[in-house]
Amino acid sequence: MTNPLPAQVGVVNVGLPLFAGAVAEQGAPVISVDWRVPAGGQPAMVAALGRLYGAAAQRIETANAEVIRRLDTAVPLITGITTVAAVAPELPGRTLLHCGPVIAYPDAPDPLRRSMQAAAVAEGWAAGPAEADELLRRAEIGLSPANAHRVVVPMATALGPTAPLYVAENEAATAFAPISQGPGEVAWFGCATEASIARLVFLREVAAPVIGAVLDRSGPLDVLAIAAQAVAMGDDVHVRTQAATNLLIREWLPHLTAIGGEQATAFARFLSANHLFFLTMAMAAARSLTEWAAQVPGSSIVTGMARNGTTFGVRLAGAGQWFTAEAPEVGHALYHPGRGPDDGARDIGDSAVLELSGLGAAAAAGSPAVAQLLGGSMRDAADLTQRLAAVCAGRSSRFKIPVLGNIGTPLGVDVRKVVELGSTPAVTTGILHRSAGTGQVGAGVAEAPLACFAEALADLDRRLATD
Repeated sequence: MTNPLPAQVGVVNVGLPLFAGAVAEQGAPVISVDWRVPAGGQPAMVAALGRLYGAAAQRIETANAEVIRRLDTAVPLITGITTVAAVAPELPGRTLLHCGPVIAYPDAPDPLRRSMQAAAVAEGWAAGPAEADELLRRAEIGLSPANAHRVVVPMATALGPTAPLYVAENEAATAFAPISQGPGEVAWFGCATEASIARLVFLREVAAPVIGAVLDRSGPLDVLAIAAQAVAMGDDVHVRTQAATNLLIREWLPHLTAIGGEQATAFARFLSANHLFFLTMAMAAARSLTEWAAQVPGSSIVTGMARNGTTFGVRLAGAGQWFTAEAPEVGHALYHPGRGPDDGARDIGDSAVLELSGLGAAAAAGSPAVAQLLGGSMRDAADLTQRLAAVCAGRSSRFKIPVLGNIGTPLGVDVRKVVELGSTPAVTTGILHRSAGTGQVGAGVAEAPLACFAEALADLDRRLATD
């Protein structure tokens, strides 16, 4: 005689949540497993994943471990101030560096074109934005992506040869980023006005010399030590850098006081009103991490993400090529009063390097500011961090999230996991007006496009097959 059936049956549901919901409605216990067909069932991608998780797996895992070690343990220090001309002496004299992948002036979005115009005027190449526009349209002013010169720039930034840059050095690599222009009517927000041009001149003529003098007195600045404290204080060190900037001011205040004089006073006044000041310091430090990590061959870890407002590009460690797709709109947005989605430009800037270094969306779970972009719930902010963790190969040992039991932030975006799960890194970011030249209109979360990651994965598969 057979045993009777049990009175109650528990269900493990794999895949479609609709079935799990139907079981739960009948009062039965159910465990739902979030499973989907790898790579959306695309045969070429599934085959590539089979090889990259199979025959090539050991080689990739060894390379990835070294990439994670470099991202996690290098100690970037701001050691001084230099200029674009000194960093990229091979460029023709009339050349601007810009955010994101390669782009021609006619293809650049309105905010980036205006920033280029402002930079050209600040360099003395044109009397005003209209003349700069004509020079740029005739290609009498050249363009080059900042990342090609180990420089990262935020939002719609363009830089001329005299623009000052931070020097960020770790034990094996050096990278650069500009001094933060601050909030308001500024070029990196897509403004080409007298005020935005004056701000660029101020950074060159006033801020850069004072910062250089401060660093001469204080010695090198451990950027990520400050960033780690700021993460514990609610910064994601991307859309919110208030805590980090305040910590920096405390560090620099005695030196500014000792220097004295009109320039130091003017800079101190600017610094006290610039809650975004720390952003570009963190970007320079993060770029020095990815510069060192990118030297490891055979890795599936992403060491470059950059956007120019038209295209979004990614690059893997050990590979020089960028793969691009259309830049996304910025979703989950919090707009300024009177502004909305119709006003917002597409995602733009090199600041996504922070997400690759354990900051930005990786630290969203501890940031009330990021939670506001997602509707106000800290649970939603934690979900954003968890989403990034699902496609990362490791955890940071220096950036810890107190509200998650001091677990490290996700580190090392693995292109295999991105393509397998169909889940791309999210980027916390500002939003610029798409056409009016009026600056920032909000902030939000951009979803990276999947297509460029898929192309990078296919390239990795080809490279490893021929090595």
